[in-house]
Amino acid sequence: MTGILLVGLFIGLLFLGVPIAFSIGIVAFIGIWMLDSVPLELIVQSMFSGLESFILLAVPLFILAANIMNQGQISDRLIKLAVAMVGHIRGGLAQANIVVSMFFGGISGSAQADTAGVGKILIPSMIKEGYHKGTAVGTTAASSTMGMLIPPSIPMVVYGSVTSVSVGQMFVGGVIPGLLMGVAMMGLVGFVSHREAYPRHKRVKMKDIGRQFVRCVPPLLTPVIILGGIVGGFVTATEAAIIACLYAFILAMFVYRSITIKDLTEIVYDTIKLSSLTLFALATASALGRLFSYYRVPDQIARVFENSFPQEWMFLLAVILLFLFIGMFLDAIPAMILFVPIVLPASEAFGIDPVHFGIVIVMCLAVGLITPPYGLCMLLASSIAKLSVSRSIVSLLPYVGIIIAAITVVAFLPQLALWLPSFLE
Repeated sequence: MTGILLVGLFIGLLFLGVPIAFSIGIVAFIGIWMLDSVPLELIVQSMFSGLESFILLAVPLFILAANIMNQGQISDRLIKLAVAMVGHIRGGLAQANIVVSMFFGGISGSAQADTAGVGKILIPSMIKEGYHKGTAVGTTAASSTMGMLIPPSIPMVVYGSVTSVSVGQMFVGGVIPGLLMGVAMMGLVGFVSHREAYPRHKRVKMKDIGRQFVRCVPPLLTPVIILGGIVGGFVTATEAAIIACLYAFILAMFVYRSITIKDLTEIVYDTIKLSSLTLFALATASALGRLFSYYRVPDQIARVFENSFPQEWMFLLAVILLFLFIGMFLDAIPAMILFVPIVLPASEAFGIDPVHFGIVIVMCLAVGLITPPYGLCMLLASSIAKLSVSRSIVSLLPYVGIIIAAITVVAFLPQLALWLPSFLE
C-alpha cells in the first residue's frame, strides 16, 4: 500500500510540473519518513554518498566545455562545414542539421546543449527556407540525441561510475551505434525531403569544403584529444574533462577570440546552474535507491527478470522496453542510478558484456529526450520554433521509430558496440 501511495505521489508531482529532481527527493523523504525505524538523517547521508565518486567530477566539467564552445560560436563554424558537405542533397539544411549534431555531440557530450546551440541557428533557418516547423523541430531534437552516444557522453560517465566499467571503452563503444543512428535519420530525412520537395543548396567545391574543414579542425580535435588521452591511459575521464575545458577556453579566447574575460562569469553561472540540477538529480536518486532497498524493490524486480525471461533475447527485449518506459519520466542520470544496479546482475548471469549492455541502455534513455512527458530536447526545440508540443510529438514519431529500430539492431548485433572496444583490450 505504501508503495502505491509513493508511486501515486511521484506521478502527481510530475503532472503538477515539479522538476524531476525535486519530485524524486520529495518521494524519498516521505518514504523514509514513513519508516519508523530509519532516521531521517539517512536521506542526507545517501545523497552525499551518491556523489562521492571522483569520476562524477567529469559531469560539470564537460558541461563547462560545452558552454564555452557554445558561447564561443563554435557551432556556427560547424554548421557552415556541415552545409558545405551535404547542403547539395535534397533537404540539404535538414541533412546538415544531423551532420552537425554528430560533430557537436563529439564536443559537448550533452544532447540538451546540442538542441540549444544548434537549434537556435538552424530551426529559424530551416523555417525561412520553407521547411515545415514540425520537420525543423523533429530533425533538431532527434539528431541531438546522438550527443548521448558519440563521445564524450555524460550519461556514459555516470554508467561507468555506477558499474565500474571503463569509461574509455564506453566512449569508444558508442561511436558506431551513434553513427548508425545518424545515417538512419539521414535516410528518413532524405525520404521526407523528396516527398515534400524541400530545397537544396548549390554544390560547394572541394577546395571550399577543405577550407571550411581547416577552420573547424581545432574544435573537431576535442573528441580526439579526450578519447586519445583516456584510451591511451594518459588521463582519467575526469582529467580528460579538465583538458577539454582548457582546450575549449584556449580556442574561444585566443584562437577565435569569440569570448572575453567578462563572458566567463555568465558561462560559469550557466554551468553551475545546469550541473547543479544534474548532480542534485543524481543525489536524490541515490536517496530513493536507498528507500528502494528497504522495500526490497531491487530484489523483486530482479526476481521478475530471472523468472520471466529465461532466454537472453527475451531479457534484452524486456530491458529495452523497461528503459524506454523509464526514459519517458526520468532523466538518464537518475534512471541509471536507480535501475541499472537492479538489472545488471541478471545481464551478467546471461553473459552480456557490460559495455554492450550500457550502450543499449543509453540509447533507450536517449529516446526519452524526445518523448513526453519528459522530452527535454523536444520541449527545447518546440519552444525555439514556437510550435505546440502536440504537433511536435507527431513530427517526432518517425524519428522515435528509427531510433528504436537502431536500438534493436545494436542489442542483437553486439559487435556493433564491441568491435572498436575490442582493439583496446
